[in-house]
Amino acid sequence: MHFVKDVQYLSEYKLRLTFEDGTMRDVDLASHLDGEVFEPLKNLMNFKSVHVNPDPDFLYEISCPVAESMPAA
Repeated sequence: MHFVKDVQYLSEYKLRLTFEDGTMRDVDLASHLDGEVFEPLKNLMNFKSVHVNPDPDFLYEISCPVAESMPAA
């Protein structure tokens, strides 16, 4: 099981995640904010207040690897 050590807001509904194994992965959650529980996150002001979630396997699976030298946008 993977866990997120750090999260950075990039733009729109995109985040950069740093996992426990040191990998960095970018994820675009725009198409994953379905349902009533995610409705508040469709407001970008709410989405930008992102913080680490203790259950990130879903985020790891839908994200794309990032080269370590790439700076956050």
